[in-house]
Amino acid sequence: MKGMMGQQDSQKALFSYHIDLDRRIRADHPLRRVAAVIDFTFARQRVAHTYGTNGNVSVDPALLLKMMFLLFYDNVASERQLMKIVAERLDYLWFLGYSLDQEIPDHSVLSKARARWGNEVFEALFVETISACVRAGLVEGSKIHLDGSLITANASCDSVIQGSPELIAALKEVYRAQTAKLAEACPPAGAVNQTHVSTTDPQAQLAAKKGHSSRPSYKEHRAVDDAHGVITAQAITGGAVSEDTQMMKLVQQHQDHTQCLLTTAVTDSQ
Repeated sequence: MKGMMGQQDSQKALFSYHIDLDRRIRADHPLRRVAAVIDFTFARQRVAHTYGTNGNVSVDPALLLKMMFLLFYDNVASERQLMKIVAERLDYLWFLGYSLDQEIPDHSVLSKARARWGNEVFEALFVETISACVRAGLVEGSKIHLDGSLITANASCDSVIQGSPELIAALKEVYRAQTAKLAEACPPAGAVNQTHVSTTDPQAQLAAKKGHSSRPSYKEHRAVDDAHGVITAQAITGGAVSEDTQMMKLVQQHQDHTQCLLTTAVTDSQ
């Protein structure tokens, strides 16, 4: 049974102790500018097909998208940490449309939303934001910078086991079979990842940052438009995947997302 999609009531109101949050947030606060130019309610239409017509009412998708925005905008360490500090931040409460005495949902609402919406929805949301940046003149399109960042997986080195290539391949195939509908399989990795696998995160690959030992990792590859630093294309792979293998994929994504012809791509030695 699918639950019903909820909608946050963001009408301005007086809150506990007769405090009007709208008057407590300074006029030049960055979140005021964000709220003025971005209507997050567009997410409702994008995800409506993932909700039913009966059952429990969910948290408003527009509100969930705002929470995800805050997570990255202020570089909050985790979703769990974000929900802990929301109630302590008047600007967050104002931006999300909460009152001082309103209960903040558990951090699990975000992970549940990601699972409910699926990768295709997030890809559509990403492309829509790029299109908005193009319309606003924030993307020029002809020149991009390509780079990659190693991201440590949420998996302990103690979870990594070693075995024969045949055993590791069989374990990874079982995992891929269970997750094939949720994510793309990672490209093949180097020899070390043919004999090692993390039992808690089999998609992660052993990779090392300069001066550090190998850990289960992922790599985020991205194309950044030269004009104002807008990310126009991205790919996530296992940590051992080299950046040059993703170059043409990112170039094609950039052109598809921006509808601009690329003439220059700037890369580092990798």
